[in-house]
Amino acid sequence: MQGLLEILKRFGPGRLAAMGAVTLVLVGFFGFVIMRFSQPQMAPLFTDLDVRDSAAIVKSLEAAGVTYELSADGATIAVPRDRVARLRMTLAQDGLPSGGGIGYEIFDKGDSLSATSFVQNINQLRALEGELARTIRGIDRVEQARVHLVIPERSLFQRDREPPSASIVLKVRGGLEPGQIRAIRHLVATAVEGLKPDRVSIVDESGALLADGAGTAQPEGGADERQVAYERRLSDQVQRIVESVVGTGRARVQVAAELDYNRITQTQDLYDPDSKVVRSTQTREESSAIAQRDQGVTVGNELPNATANQATTGQDLTKKTEETINYEISRTTKTETIDAGRVKRISVAVLVDGLYGKDASGTLAYAPRAKDDLDRIAALVRSAIGYDQQRGDQVEVVNLRFADAPLTADLASDQGWLSFLAFSKGDVMQLAELGVLAILSLLVLLFAVRPLIRRIVSPETPDAKAGGAVAVIAGASAAVETSGLPAVVPPQDPSPTLQLLEVAQVNGTIQQKSVERIGELVERNPGETLSLIRTWLAEPTH
Repeated sequence: MQGLLEILKRFGPGRLAAMGAVTLVLVGFFGFVIMRFSQPQMAPLFTDLDVRDSAAIVKSLEAAGVTYELSADGATIAVPRDRVARLRMTLAQDGLPSGGGIGYEIFDKGDSLSATSFVQNINQLRALEGELARTIRGIDRVEQARVHLVIPERSLFQRDREPPSASIVLKVRGGLEPGQIRAIRHLVATAVEGLKPDRVSIVDESGALLADGAGTAQPEGGADERQVAYERRLSDQVQRIVESVVGTGRARVQVAAELDYNRITQTQDLYDPDSKVVRSTQTREESSAIAQRDQGVTVGNELPNATANQATTGQDLTKKTEETINYEISRTTKTETIDAGRVKRISVAVLVDGLYGKDASGTLAYAPRAKDDLDRIAALVRSAIGYDQQRGDQVEVVNLRFADAPLTADLASDQGWLSFLAFSKGDVMQLAELGVLAILSLLVLLFAVRPLIRRIVSPETPDAKAGGAVAVIAGASAAVETSGLPAVVPPQDPSPTLQLLEVAQVNGTIQQKSVERIGELVERNPGETLSLIRTWLAEPTH
């Protein structure tokens, strides 16, 4: 302890203060680094939260003692990555997040028996609006939704009833397609009793009217919309089947369909002459007899009762038979109604990229596809679209090099064991943060801690200490001899500590004697001393 105290006294108060300050800074820095490394990796629990949902979730997390971080003005909450799934299930039991609205969980409270019918009706309306808003938010491109329902009450002795209506305000990413707008209208209409789709109005966050709810019936979609939807469906089918062969993003498909929107009704009567059936048969027979006389016409023949006296000389018999047969021929009546929108013609254009690989020099090389491969792709496309040659359909598959070549990392030859090094964005950010902290720690160790420790704890070599002590003692002895004091002889083989103490003692004695000698000279010669001081003051300084 005595040696430690001597070393501390030798450092001096200024040096000790600097050492203490540097020590505190280093302790704080390395404490921050250790705490940062020991903190768990955070992952988003929920994003794009409403203020009420965010407050309720934070309250639940604080009650459970879970560490969390807020960002984006409270819209995003991050928790430790290993607890994300469990916390989501736990919060789902409490109905969080509710999406900023109230659903049917409003009836989970215990005051249902004491509530009036008016309050119950209002709660039912709020719950229905909240549930519809949650369902609409599940549609793609819809961020937020708010639903307002107007359901008139039924009155007694009232024959006519005002139909219900609905208003929807949406916050979307980009824009909604007409089919999505119609889907939202029909979704809300089928969820509310008596509501028709044409009574639902939709407005986006910019105030643009997406659907009019004035009550006028609107067609389900124009001819252009139906044609675009049909072409998009065929294009997606062809795109998927072609990309499965050439690779994702290496094919472009364009479909042009010609549709006939005329509604045609045809009626045909077909007769089969080879198929006949007897429908009815009618037979008619006639017989007649005519008598002939030899006498001619006389006056006697013309008298009354003259016929009996006349003799018959001959008789003519006549027989007639008629038969009528009616046949029924097979008849087929065919009525066809061709709805609007039938396909008249389809044209498909497919552009595929070639093959890429590395040549001997390691650069990216392009090679066109073989004609057999293009023919197989064309056959697949014809099967996918329902190709009909009589209808005039056309399919063209062309191989051209794309302007944007694939990255080297996307080639199959460059993958392999490197595919296991695929990191997510969170992993990359964490590795970058750890790398920066490691570099800062290394710089502090090299340029701050190392020089300070070397200066403090590294002892001088014994030879250097001894040589320095001998030189100091020799100089002190010479000074003492000059001043008339007895010389001090250094010990032959002293230890380093004793040498330092003796040197300090000699220096102190020499300084004391020198001061006393100067004082005596000043007392003996005051005038010369004054002149000497004036001369020193008059000398110019450099």
